[in-house]
Amino acid sequence: MSNFFTSSIGKKFIMSLTGLFLIVFLIIHLTVNSMIVWDSSGELFNRAAHFMDVNIAISIIEPILAIGVILHLIYASIITLQNQLKRNVNYAALGRYKKRDVTKESNWPSRNMYILGAVIITFLVIHLINFYWKMKFSGDPLLEEATAAGGNVENAFALVTNKFQIWWYVGIYVIGSIALCLHLYHGVWSAFQTLGWSNRKWRNIFNVIGVLISVVLGGGFAFIALFVYIQSLI
Repeated sequence: MSNFFTSSIGKKFIMSLTGLFLIVFLIIHLTVNSMIVWDSSGELFNRAAHFMDVNIAISIIEPILAIGVILHLIYASIITLQNQLKRNVNYAALGRYKKRDVTKESNWPSRNMYILGAVIITFLVIHLINFYWKMKFSGDPLLEEATAAGGNVENAFALVTNKFQIWWYVGIYVIGSIALCLHLYHGVWSAFQTLGWSNRKWRNIFNVIGVLISVVLGGGFAFIALFVYIQSLI
């Protein structure tokens, strides 16, 4: 069993499992964030954010989620380094023209998954500093503003929408969302394939599922930020 997790397929297996786990979290996160669009008063979003903050199950999942992100990043780094070393050996043996032919066989997201992942991690750190850290630890004057839900519920709506009124932050958010979309576009069907759920019959179906998930998640997060920003200009 230990040999499996150190093998190439074992590393990809862990990458796939952690990736699919993170996708489930992103779906939940987008669902909560979408309440900003559906309820302009902010009450619905504040109640949802408060529920996520005090719910015991969420408190247990959060450290597991952090471990998932770390494992995904570590194994992505290992696999990328190993693939790069392998390519260098093949290119040296087969020559430059073979290198060009091999490159054409894959699409841009699949060739740049690690770069896209680095952009996403950078965006995630910025996101955590501006929202999660303030809601969980440092606090913020905007969180103290009164809400319709009562004094025990922080005004997360005010904190988030205030940040989304800053054009450069919205730009960062959109860039991060685009990177997420492209990363998921290749990552979803690749994960299904690694787990053995993608044969000739199902590959097209999983390709469609991958496109839908990447567009909905990447586009959804970008849309919310742009929606709030545009609303602030009207």
